[in-house]
Amino acid sequence: MKKIAVVILNWNGTKLLEQFLPSVLKHSAEAEIYLADNASTDNSIAFVKANFPTVKIIQNEENYGFAKGYNSAMQNVEEDYYCLLNSDVEVTENWLKPILTCFENEPQTAIIQPKLLDFKRKTHFEYAGAAGGFIDKFGYPFCRGRIFDTVEKDNGQYNDTISIFWASGACFFIRKEVFRKLNGFDADFFAHQEEIDLCWRANNWGYTIKYISKSVVYHVGGATLKDSNPKKTFLNYRNSLLMLTKNLPFEQLFPILFIRLCLDGIAGIQFIFKGKLNHFFAIIKAHFSFYALINKTLKKRKGKTSKKYYHTNSIVYRYFIKNGKVFDEI
Repeated sequence: MKKIAVVILNWNGTKLLEQFLPSVLKHSAEAEIYLADNASTDNSIAFVKANFPTVKIIQNEENYGFAKGYNSAMQNVEEDYYCLLNSDVEVTENWLKPILTCFENEPQTAIIQPKLLDFKRKTHFEYAGAAGGFIDKFGYPFCRGRIFDTVEKDNGQYNDTISIFWASGACFFIRKEVFRKLNGFDADFFAHQEEIDLCWRANNWGYTIKYISKSVVYHVGGATLKDSNPKKTFLNYRNSLLMLTKNLPFEQLFPILFIRLCLDGIAGIQFIFKGKLNHFFAIIKAHFSFYALINKTLKKRKGKTSKKYYHTNSIVYRYFIKNGKVFDEI
């Protein structure tokens, strides 16, 4: 049996599979390739069966979203290492070898992210993960190579291997034993920030998360849910609050949640001034959804919590007030 499984979650993504699956098959001789289908209503499964017969297909009973979709599918995957790969990712030659070497030589390394570059502008980093993720004290995520809307050109400045706080779900490598020990993603998230939550929990258990630049992939980004869609705003704001509630050190939990709720209110007012009322209401909806889930979420607080989980006190302050536009400036 091969040691690594590349698992692509799909929902009505025939066009993406047609475009990107060939690169995965071409450059992944070391891996078993799986398609985890979230009850697609297009011809995704028929297309893959007809054109890529070596791909193993796992059929979920309904569209579970990213989190539960992968949780359900991974019950059927027994390789030692998982690569959870978005369907809009183009991989490159030898992309798996540095990952496998790290897993084999570093038992405490549980999660790995490759260098994520923009498929549409291959000279630049990609928004969703760039060169590895971090968060600030209030749970705002950012990356080396991307802070808010500032995306850096890849000039080799992040050609390294370092420990990071979170790895992007666009191309997310994890040991099977760790994925199962942590019970996978939190299904209540549905989609967005579930990978940050999983990485935070892995950090709390003492595992290491790595960024390895020698592995390179190109990500389209936003192929499933556009930034202009208020559902994305809802999920990001709601899930960030859920993540903080689960993982913050107890003595910091309620003060930071209060400040974060206030900051969300300010963001909502900004949406009003920009004429984006649907996004303003998405934040309100996110808060009510969070309140409905708070008791359930508090019960998920298990194990240790890390007091030093953040890279900087406030990325908002560093970016907008101190003008720190790139990682080295914060």
